[in-house]
Amino acid sequence: MILEPWGFSGRLGQGDAVGGTAGFAVVVFGALGGVVAYLAGVVGLRELRRLRRVGVPARALVRSRAQAPEERALPPRPLLQFATEDGRVVEVFSPVPSTARHPLPDGGFVPVRYDPADPRQVLVDGRERAGLEYGFLTLGVLVVIGSITLGAAVL
Repeated sequence: MILEPWGFSGRLGQGDAVGGTAGFAVVVFGALGGVVAYLAGVVGLRELRRLRRVGVPARALVRSRAQAPEERALPPRPLLQFATEDGRVVEVFSPVPSTARHPLPDGGFVPVRYDPADPRQVLVDGRERAGLEYGFLTLGVLVVIGSITLGAAVL
């Protein structure tokens, strides 16, 4: 291989394969990242469906909480307090943040579904965020396809 002042001369010697180990690593890690994103979407959707199916409906009291300084940049996630069928009082962080469009006002009530086996697993009815899970599925598929295409072109 000859290097000229303005760059590569265009002649390849032995071991100068285009892509090489770095290209292979990008393809493999890209594909793995896509698979992880896809699986995150699958697990999230399965959990949503499971809580819709087996979740016990309840009304939860919304309680605001003081945020730590490092949390102030994030949308606030209030506490939800509800009673289970057997009379236990459970307090969990809301799985969805309070937003201007869908506020969770302090002292208000929201409908929730909780897992009777583990009441800390909560779904706020009407705010399931299934779009986020479908986004992970789509992103995962696109990244895997992109990695396969890149691998076919480079390697």
